[in-house]
Amino acid sequence: MKKEGNISLIECPRDAMQGWKQLIPTEKKVEYLNALLKVGFDVLDFGSFVSPKAIPQMADTKEVIPRLKLTDTKLLAIVANTRGAEEASEFDEIAYLGFPFSVSETFQQRNTNSSMVQSLVRVQEIQDICEETKKKAVIYISMGFGNPYGDPWSEQIVFEWVERIVSLGVDIISLADTVGVATPQQVESITKYLVDSLPDITVGVHLHSTPNNRADKIDAALNAGCLRFDGALKGIGGCPMANDELVGNMDTEWMIAHFEKAGYNLQLDREALATASRLAAEIFA
Repeated sequence: MKKEGNISLIECPRDAMQGWKQLIPTEKKVEYLNALLKVGFDVLDFGSFVSPKAIPQMADTKEVIPRLKLTDTKLLAIVANTRGAEEASEFDEIAYLGFPFSVSETFQQRNTNSSMVQSLVRVQEIQDICEETKKKAVIYISMGFGNPYGDPWSEQIVFEWVERIVSLGVDIISLADTVGVATPQQVESITKYLVDSLPDITVGVHLHSTPNNRADKIDAALNAGCLRFDGALKGIGGCPMANDELVGNMDTEWMIAHFEKAGYNLQLDREALATASRLAAEIFA
């Protein structure tokens, strides 16, 4: 396994919360997010600027922001269109705008109500907004390892869309296994190609997985040279726009232990992590 460079951990409470059926009170969100901000994660995917009708759980994102106690951990907000990006860009606290670009036409329509071609235009608009407001765009390649809809998919299709996105000035790409269909072989092959062919681009993975094959997927990404990993405490989450049963995120605490066993040194506050873990257990009981 490669051990060159440092692992970047992106904690994704937004992904964990967005599909949770019980509405989480704003007070509890603020308490949880502030606990996570103390842990030492590189980035906190904390909220989203999307339609409250589509994702009711995230309707209070604007209320949450001024109550966050900022640390060195950078904030990332998900947006689904240009209007959302404009709203998010007004907050100096936010460093990254994330946009889900699907290589499945069906899922792009379900998730952002736009076609893939229209969404590429949105990527350009979001990138322009980021440049104007000194933020960074993170483009998630949704359904990056296949889809359940029968839409055309191949590694070459993934590569072509990523290259088009990168040509717009985007320099952070995260490959998303949206419904947990990826095999370790796919993870290694696709990630390695992009890491090797796009040396100036940060290539990460946002893998949804059940516990039985998560180690193989993580090791595949590491072997491919990936150093940016998304996860969520307790492994909660998944995209509610994909299907009824959420596959779940990579469990952050498990990932931390796995990376350290592999020889990576993660600079995290263990006491803060334990506190955040207890809060996660309460919220996602």
